[in-house]
Amino acid sequence: MPSEELLLIGRDTGHGRDVLETHAARLVGSDAVESATVATYKHEPYRELRETLGNLDTERVYAIPMFASHTYDTVDELPGVLSVISGEVQYGELLGQSPAVTDVIDDRAREAVAGDQNTSLVLVGLGSNSAPDQQQATEYHAERLRERARYDEVKTCYLMQNPAVECVRYAVSNDRVVAAPMFLAHSEATDEQIPTKLELDRGGIAYADPLGAHDRLTDAIHGELERLRVLADEGTTSNARIDTAHRPLAADGEGPTE
Repeated sequence: MPSEELLLIGRDTGHGRDVLETHAARLVGSDAVESATVATYKHEPYRELRETLGNLDTERVYAIPMFASHTYDTVDELPGVLSVISGEVQYGELLGQSPAVTDVIDDRAREAVAGDQNTSLVLVGLGSNSAPDQQQATEYHAERLRERARYDEVKTCYLMQNPAVECVRYAVSNDRVVAAPMFLAHSEATDEQIPTKLELDRGGIAYADPLGAHDRLTDAIHGELERLRVLADEGTTSNARIDTAHRPLAADGEGPTE
């Protein structure tokens, strides 16, 4: 059996690396993979990651991009920098539409306020007027949460497109509201921009934590790892969607939003 390495790649938000390292440590500790590397960057994936990735000394690398939806980075920049790895590389799918992420969002929201028929749940995504991926991922989880019927209503809103996050107070039907950010880790967007636009200091809206180091997210990573391992053993390349013509302008909620 070839030597294996799990590679988790994400944005460096000040908190993102800690989250990725927690997931990586769990998977190594459970013997899901023999070794794991976390690679994070601030602005330029190729410039910032090529040395780290070029030094990976393993026969097979399972690279999983830790983003909610595809961005310019995931479809263009990251595949480019992965080419510096000397071993076989299987590039994974994003976790943004994993059913496990619905469970994480639900748990985070219930940690902030008990869901019932008098509560509105609002999912807050980054959004982009130039590409549908962020909206598709957010709407996917919203619909799954509606089917669970734990909340009276489930709404979606975005930082960079309509429906805008600052209009949430006028869009919900209940006095009890919980807003759940569709972001991997704490960042400027989750800690400053969204709370300001929601006017949390006015009260009336509970605010959930990002996805973070939730166990179910680790499960989702493990599931993708196993899928990539099967493909590699069969001699098949991952079917991760890499479309270089698809170039969203914004990073996955962790970079500048202006």
